[in-house]
Amino acid sequence: MVAMTIFSDDAFRTMELTEALNETEYVPQFLDSLGIFEEESITGRDFGVERVGQSLNLIPTSALGAPPRQTERDPRKITTFKTTRLADAFTLFAFEIEGIRDDGPDGGLLNTLTEFDKRNRVILDNMDLTKEFHRLGALQGKLLDADGTTVIYDYFSELGVAEPAAVDFGLNDETTNVRQVCTDIKRQMTRGSKGAITSGTQIHSLAGDEFFDTLVNHASVSETYKARQGEQLRENMAFETFYYGGIFFHNYRGTDDNSSVAIASDEVKVFPVGANGVFKKVTSPAEFGPWVNTYGEDRYGLMVEDRDRQAWVKGEVYSYPLFLCAKPYCLRSGVLAS
Repeated sequence: MVAMTIFSDDAFRTMELTEALNETEYVPQFLDSLGIFEEESITGRDFGVERVGQSLNLIPTSALGAPPRQTERDPRKITTFKTTRLADAFTLFAFEIEGIRDDGPDGGLLNTLTEFDKRNRVILDNMDLTKEFHRLGALQGKLLDADGTTVIYDYFSELGVAEPAAVDFGLNDETTNVRQVCTDIKRQMTRGSKGAITSGTQIHSLAGDEFFDTLVNHASVSETYKARQGEQLRENMAFETFYYGGIFFHNYRGTDDNSSVAIASDEVKVFPVGANGVFKKVTSPAEFGPWVNTYGEDRYGLMVEDRDRQAWVKGEVYSYPLFLCAKPYCLRSGVLAS
């Protein structure tokens, strides 16, 4: 039989656990796969976002020899943010490894590692889901806690930006020129981006189920959708993304309950991809001795033993990210119909 002393093996040391976590392969979440969050590691908890006015003015003509017009220095403002702390854990009790066979010199270790890894996988999935939820919040300009109501950061108010009203797509009206609605949104985003959106930027959106279905079946859209659908079949592409009017519409698939991590069924969230400095992921180090004052890593793994009775061990995973929208004036939202 396997004894609890097996957890003293080097395979369970803190640094090895963290390295194993960071090498674990997993299927990336959709928003992670877009690669829109510029990553930055810091050694502390706080960091600042500097805002510099970028207003441009026409220069009046002047007589030869006259003094030039004096351009005043744009005011600078710094807003301070803190990274978040995400932590999850499980407990593996001694009686739960009583039945694990010790086949050969390393059999008990390998079997116990398998059990430990199985438990670890659950909390890693929890961590991945939570980060997807935080990315989704940043794309909407409001970072929420797990309860879905507690606001961690409202990036509009924090950065002094008025949140634009939701655009009415008018999809319940067959006469609506949907392409023109999309073009107008793209123009508004580009003109209001203060240079962040360039010719190389793409405009993407996350659409709820009802919004997406109504969009692709709209009288002014359906023929284009059917043609694109044929292209996707030939190219073996998924159906959940549709490009129309200069916008990529993704029928966003969140959690299976369609509520924990989701887009409201009749809504769409519009954001830029490939726009400089709009979205950032800032990561702090773990709060424990080996990592204090080091640059933050994506996640950290610890194993805590019951040294008095050897009754249990705890597997713990920590992460210290902040998914930031530094330029919320680049965001837009829409509804199927008002």
